[in-house]
Amino acid sequence: MSKEKASELNTRFHELSTEGFLEKLSVEFPGKIRFATSLGAEDQVITHMLASGGIPIEIFTLDTGRMFSESYDLIEKIQSRYGIDIKIVFPDTVEVEKMVNEKGINLFYHSIENRKQCCGIRKIKPLQKALQGMNAWITGLRREQSPTRTDMQLIEWDAGNQLIKANPLLNWTEGEVWDYIQKHKIPYNTLHDKGFPSIGCQPCTRAVLPGEDIRSGRWWWENPETKECGLHKQ
Repeated sequence: MSKEKASELNTRFHELSTEGFLEKLSVEFPGKIRFATSLGAEDQVITHMLASGGIPIEIFTLDTGRMFSESYDLIEKIQSRYGIDIKIVFPDTVEVEKMVNEKGINLFYHSIENRKQCCGIRKIKPLQKALQGMNAWITGLRREQSPTRTDMQLIEWDAGNQLIKANPLLNWTEGEVWDYIQKHKIPYNTLHDKGFPSIGCQPCTRAVLPGEDIRSGRWWWENPETKECGLHKQ
């Protein structure tokens, strides 16, 4: 895999429907592509397309150990609705224990360095483990979600993980996501009904007020330009 391959696929796949896009990816990377769901609304759209379309792409999620109970409830709803298993990937217990005992249970509030260390142990390393042996992975990122995502492509080269990265909902609007969810009666995280447009770890996510940026509830004590955990570093 290479940056050139990503560019070639981006040109070849960019006019496909989202469902067709996912089907083509499964054919292009048989058994070598996985979908990382963070259990947000966008990811539920992709999960529905994969499950209802019988598209053979494995779905996994990262359990950081600091998730909302509503997120765990959603995993059960997904598995019951679609009859599929979502692979749960956990961080290394020894690394988490060492970090917490050295820097405190809520170390992420004290500095960006601490927060990135926590994300690294709880999210980035588990993601790397989940992607071992893969040639590509899929995300639910949308361009309008964040200023850090405006330059992303439908298919791009993930230099950090040395993989092809596909973003099938990149050009979808928030309204299109929710219209699709309502049309297909897709189960979603009930936190969305409580003012949470973006859902991550419980200590690092809060509800937002009407009119606030949809990412303002994530790491709200930081500047917008730093609001990525490192999973989608450009």
